[in-house]
Amino acid sequence: MAMNAQPFDGPGDRPPTPARAPSFVSLFNPIGRRLAGAGLMGPNALLTVRGRKSGLSRTTPVAFVEVDGRRWIIATFGDVNWARNLRAAGEASITIKRRAEPVRATELSPEEGTRFFREVLAPYVKRLPVGGLLLRLLGATDILTDPEGAARHRPVFELRPAASGDGRARPATPDSR
Repeated sequence: MAMNAQPFDGPGDRPPTPARAPSFVSLFNPIGRRLAGAGLMGPNALLTVRGRKSGLSRTTPVAFVEVDGRRWIIATFGDVNWARNLRAAGEASITIKRRAEPVRATELSPEEGTRFFREVLAPYVKRLPVGGLLLRLLGATDILTDPEGAARHRPVFELRPAASGDGRARPATPDSR
C-alpha cells in the first residue's frame, strides 16, 4: 500500500467539536495502562505524549497496528485529547511489552485514512480471533462497513522512529517491539 502521510489542515478535515471517549474508558484506563504496558492487552500499546496546554506528559492505551514493518495508532473514539495532543506535539513515546521507543507521528488525511481502513486494518482485524467483536464493543464497526465515514472522524497516525541527536532516524530494534 503506497501511502505518503502528510500533515493537513483543511476545512472539514476534523469535526468542529472535540470527541469524548465513553465514560467506561476513564474507569478502564488505569487497568489498561498496566495491561498494555506489559503487552497483555492485544493490539494495544501505551502512548505517552506531552499535553498541548499543560505541557505535562500523558499516558493512555491506544489501538496499535503493525503490518509489514509499518506502525499506526487509531483514535477509535474520535478526535479525543490524546489525538489532539499528538497532533500538536508531532512526537511521543510508544510502549509495547515494557519497551518504550520515541516516535514521530504523522496524521493521515481522511483519504489516506480511508485507504488505511480498507487495505490495512480490515484484513488485520479479520485475522484476529476477536477482531470483529472488539470493534463492536468499541462502537467502531464503521471502520469496516464505512471506511470513508470512519476516516472523517477517527484520526489515524503513522508512527516512525524519532530522529536521534544527529538527525538520523533511529531504527526500531526487535527488542523495542
